[in-house]
Amino acid sequence: MSRTLPPIFLLVSAFLVNLTLSRLVSLEREQIGLLKALGYRNAGIVLHYLKFVGVITAVGIVIGSLIGTWLGSYVTGVFADFFRFPFLLFTKAPDLYVAAAGLSAFAAAIGALRGLREVVNLAPAVAMQPPAPPVFRRTLPLSLSAAGLVSQPMRMMLRNVAHHPVRSFLTAFGMSLATAILIVSLFTEGTMEQLVDVTYFLADRQDATVSFFEKRPREVAFQIARLPGVLNAEPYREVQVRIRNGHVERRIILRARPRGAELNRIIDADLRPVVLPESGLAISDMLAKILKVRVGDTVEVDLLDSERRTVSLPVAALVEDYLGMRGMMDEEALARLLREAPMANGVSVSLDKNRRDEFYAAVKAMPAVSSLALQTASLATFRDAVALLVTTMSSIYTGLAAVIAFGVRRGLQQRACLAVRAGPGTGKPAGAWLHPRRSARHPSL
Repeated sequence: MSRTLPPIFLLVSAFLVNLTLSRLVSLEREQIGLLKALGYRNAGIVLHYLKFVGVITAVGIVIGSLIGTWLGSYVTGVFADFFRFPFLLFTKAPDLYVAAAGLSAFAAAIGALRGLREVVNLAPAVAMQPPAPPVFRRTLPLSLSAAGLVSQPMRMMLRNVAHHPVRSFLTAFGMSLATAILIVSLFTEGTMEQLVDVTYFLADRQDATVSFFEKRPREVAFQIARLPGVLNAEPYREVQVRIRNGHVERRIILRARPRGAELNRIIDADLRPVVLPESGLAISDMLAKILKVRVGDTVEVDLLDSERRTVSLPVAALVEDYLGMRGMMDEEALARLLREAPMANGVSVSLDKNRRDEFYAAVKAMPAVSSLALQTASLATFRDAVALLVTTMSSIYTGLAAVIAFGVRRGLQQRACLAVRAGPGTGKPAGAWLHPRRSARHPSL
């Protein structure tokens, strides 16, 4: 968002300032010529219009800062609720506001260059005269004329578009930016559905996860497998570690899975299961970018379990992990690293839907079990949280797209009103050029 939205808005802002100032200069060309004839220099007149642009920019900066502060605080609260942070503060950093104001002023200055150039290039004698009418040439033979196919106002619009290709392109480009932002807002919902599909149906395919108060021998999976309603059971081992490359480090969970696991799998970016290497470490792609490591590099790992020591491990594979940053190892490899027999912190199970109540009752009777996480409940909670996040972000994106579309459309209307007000240089009232019967008497159109 920080790299995409600001450039779009700055481009649109420069475009609107350009339209507004050019319109103002065209309307006041006689006054500009009179001032120059009376001895006013270009610098003084340019400074006058720069003050006009400065007032607009200052008002926009103040309004934008207030709205940005409110939106920033609101979105921060949404993310704090979504990720269950104890607290997440929106920091009103002065340098952020200064940078935003500087970029806004720079965009306004770029947009004002064309209008200010028109002020400088206007000669007094030329400025105090009505502007010359635009020159139109026939591009098609008379036999191919479109006079009978389109109306007179439509031909006027087509000629205006053809006579100002750059302005027409910029207007269409501004509307396309508004459409692009709207597509991005609607794309968020599909992205979240893809995340749900990969996480809950391709990677973590268990129906429930049984966790223990303390680590247990790996054979505890056989005991869980004998409970009523259990179709399959797979143990897993989790260890807290600190992974480090140079001065960059992160505290993560190192999770071990049995070879050939079917319930709790690792999926790469191509949605294919990843086979954990017999030695070495597999880490998420985002963690690798933070640590600036690639496959084959060596990282330091501080074990934070019962035996605290530091080991060096090669990065054997990079995997795509949508939720969080984790490290993965083969179950046997982690047991050798910890110098212990294969142990388990919990068991992932697949259940018979018709015997879930029996399974719940059996688990409650086991004193070693600390918690039971249900995949359906986790998915329902995740969808509720995501629904609020998607709705909020889509509403913000849609509002931004509407602002861009309104600004570009309003700027185009101002240019059209200016053309009608000025007329084509024949001295006729503006209304005559909008009425088909009156316009028919002037074939020069």
